[in-house]
Amino acid sequence: MTRVDFYILPDESSEQRNLFACRIAEKAFKLGHSIYIHSDDQKQAKALDELLWCWRASSFIPHQIESADTDANGQNIINIGCDQGQGSSAPINGLLINLSHQVPEFFSRFERVTEIVVQSPAVTESTRSNYRFYRDRGYPLESHDLRN
Repeated sequence: MTRVDFYILPDESSEQRNLFACRIAEKAFKLGHSIYIHSDDQKQAKALDELLWCWRASSFIPHQIESADTDANGQNIINIGCDQGQGSSAPINGLLINLSHQVPEFFSRFERVTEIVVQSPAVTESTRSNYRFYRDRGYPLESHDLRN
């Protein structure tokens, strides 16, 4: 069953949320996990794509924006997407980093889901809704409060 982790940050900005997503993606990538980052729209996906290239000078994380013809050819590449029908190229049992305001339809294909909470009303409202969604369906939940 999919395990869901909520990381609660003290920050308000979406930039801090995206930077934390990069940090989690880098850690998971180094551990050999397959990773899919789900965003709200193409603009956010592009911003994440650009951020992954430059967020840390000493880091290289191979990644791409997923499209209908995306094929990783068995390579360990982080895919970034925004459509509900996507996530198809990410192998089952990987990590889904959900930066969308909704739970993606395909979330249960993943062994783990990460939700990142910042102290912005829109994000806290949507992640609370996502928390209720997972909880009401019996998924194991873990909260990591990083505000202290």
